[in-house]
Amino acid sequence: MTHTFDFHFSFRSPYSYLAMPAVEALLGRYDAHANMRIVRPIAVRIPGFFQNVNPLWPPYLGKDCRRIAEMSGIPYRWPRPDPIVQDRETRSVAKDQPYIMRVSRLGALAAERGKGFEFVRAASRMMWSGEVEGWHEGGRLAACADAVGLDGASLEADAGALSLRLDRIIEGNEEAQQKAGHWGVPLFVFEGEPFFGQDRIDHLKWRMKQRGLKER
Repeated sequence: MTHTFDFHFSFRSPYSYLAMPAVEALLGRYDAHANMRIVRPIAVRIPGFFQNVNPLWPPYLGKDCRRIAEMSGIPYRWPRPDPIVQDRETRSVAKDQPYIMRVSRLGALAAERGKGFEFVRAASRMMWSGEVEGWHEGGRLAACADAVGLDGASLEADAGALSLRLDRIIEGNEEAQQKAGHWGVPLFVFEGEPFFGQDRIDHLKWRMKQRGLKER
């Protein structure tokens, strides 16, 4: 029996990206399925978040992510451009967020079409690995869709045409995230139990094994 868990993922979260190789390994070895539930970054979901957060947190986050990436052998660099539009000096977040909403809608639509994890894996790696400049340009997101068996041009066109419906799906994912008992990402939810953080994947696997998870 396939064990399915929800994977709440933000394209602006370095920890979400850094969790992907371990989740990919889990899915490859065990009879498990990740139901991708795309959410907006906390900076967009919670107005004024960065104005109120402890100023020590952002620089620590940067150091911690670089350390995790180095230790795990994961290529890592903050995306260029930043997925959210934010004033670096004031930390204020713009109301209009074209970059993050575009890729989030694509992720939500890919999930609906049965290729959620595959698209998110390809797109997040392209964005965060440091291999490209301008991840939002040059048909790069469409190419990620093509690479996992989706029609990238159609996915882009449909995500634009269905933007309001996809936004409702994303908002529903955020409501489910809160209902599960957490607000952050990456968040894994199995049988209603939340597992927060890329360092909780082994705990998720342990719980699923208790419920009969088998190797492929």
